[in-house]
Amino acid sequence: MLFGAQARGSCASFVFGFVTFMSIGGFPSFVEDMKVFQRERLNGHYGVTAFVISNTLSAMPFLMLITFLSATICYFMVRLHPGFSHYVFFVLCLFASVMVVESLMMAIASVVPNFLMGIITGAGIQGIFMLVSGFFRLPHDIPKPFWRYPMSYISFHFWSLQGQYQNDLRGLLFDNQSPDLPKIPGEYILENVFQINVNRSKWIDLGVIFSMILVYRIIFFVMIKVNEDVTPWVRGYVARRRMQNKNIAPDALTQSPSLRAYVNRDTRRR
Repeated sequence: MLFGAQARGSCASFVFGFVTFMSIGGFPSFVEDMKVFQRERLNGHYGVTAFVISNTLSAMPFLMLITFLSATICYFMVRLHPGFSHYVFFVLCLFASVMVVESLMMAIASVVPNFLMGIITGAGIQGIFMLVSGFFRLPHDIPKPFWRYPMSYISFHFWSLQGQYQNDLRGLLFDNQSPDLPKIPGEYILENVFQINVNRSKWIDLGVIFSMILVYRIIFFVMIKVNEDVTPWVRGYVARRRMQNKNIAPDALTQSPSLRAYVNRDTRRR
């Protein structure tokens, strides 16, 4: 009973983890997109808002094709919960997860132009999100002060995993160890084995993932504006401070009697 439920969940979790983690490989193209945008921005062709919206919309058909093919192969190969609505949820959940990863990597590309450092940063964030998703350790076993609150709730893997478990196990009956005992419903396994709140709908989990796409895109927009407005101001302020320090240094020497006498004595010796 438990082995069958875990096997079904592990197959879906592997597809989610593999496809989303491989999305990090597109980081070099994200960096090139940022370079093109900077050149176009200097020429005044379009603004930050137009770039963020167009970047989001242009990536959606390609990501939908990838997630549709991957989800279809996995869904019918593993024989997950039958039903068109369950299949649609599986595809949408995978699509939303990949979109979240791309939005996160675009935000990283706006501040980390180096290919290697960007991939390392994205992989590190993804690894942390996977560790607190509730798959390697059950939700109640995750340390609460930081890793469960708020890290597990920030992780999109947490919501996609819980939504997919509900999508696959709700409504199924599993055989008990003894044939004389009644079959075990999937809701019991969700609540007592995987520690998932069955009172929350799976569509709420999917809605949280889609809201994360919006949040990361807003962060992407803010990062670009910070690089355009705040970063040059900070650099200019630091440069002005350095110039002021260079100009103050000779005046300080002339205003101090002891230092002025030392400088005059050194001048006479020469």
